[in-house]
Amino acid sequence: MVNILIVEDEKPISDLIKLSLKGAGYFCSCVYDGETAADMIEENRYDLILLDIMIPYIDGFELLEYIKPFDIPVIFITAMNSIDDRVKGLKMGAEDYIVKPFEVVELLARVEVVLRRFHKTSDIIQINDKLTINLKQHVVRYDEQEVALTPKEYDLLVLFAQNPNVALYRETIYERVWGGNLEYTSKTVDLHVQRLRRKAHLEDMIKAVNKVGYRLEMRA
Repeated sequence: MVNILIVEDEKPISDLIKLSLKGAGYFCSCVYDGETAADMIEENRYDLILLDIMIPYIDGFELLEYIKPFDIPVIFITAMNSIDDRVKGLKMGAEDYIVKPFEVVELLARVEVVLRRFHKTSDIIQINDKLTINLKQHVVRYDEQEVALTPKEYDLLVLFAQNPNVALYRETIYERVWGGNLEYTSKTVDLHVQRLRRKAHLEDMIKAVNKVGYRLEMRA
């Protein structure tokens, strides 16, 4: 399982990140200052570090220098949003730079991109005991039988699978799967979700969220 260290001194934000990542199937640990983080990095193996910059004792920039010899990818998550700060963080070796406040769906997408870049993720996503997605082969199977999905239905399923237990707005779904902006009267998302539910036997797992969109409910 992918092991992620969250270095964030604001506990509510740390808890939100941990809850979101655990829901996506990652194992997470949280620390709240740079000194403790340095100790944890020496004692444990991590696949990714999510790092705030303004943390006690050792700031994020200094800690990134300490992390480099361990060859662990780092994503900065910070309120420091100037161009100079972003350029500095990326030039120092961070793989990405996310500015607070952020959307959970964006965080999960960026984490996935970095983990794939470093070959830290599996090509198989298990939805439940019977449904699997093979990302490398673009094949979905239910009870060992291949499920015939259209390209958009497949992309929609992957989006839900990579954001479990997250309420996704219809506008977000449309932007990520179709590109562009969702027209107010469009039923495209709803029709595709209905077909996907039926084809993939997810009637009880893809839930409608009132005035928002849809959520794939999965056990942590």
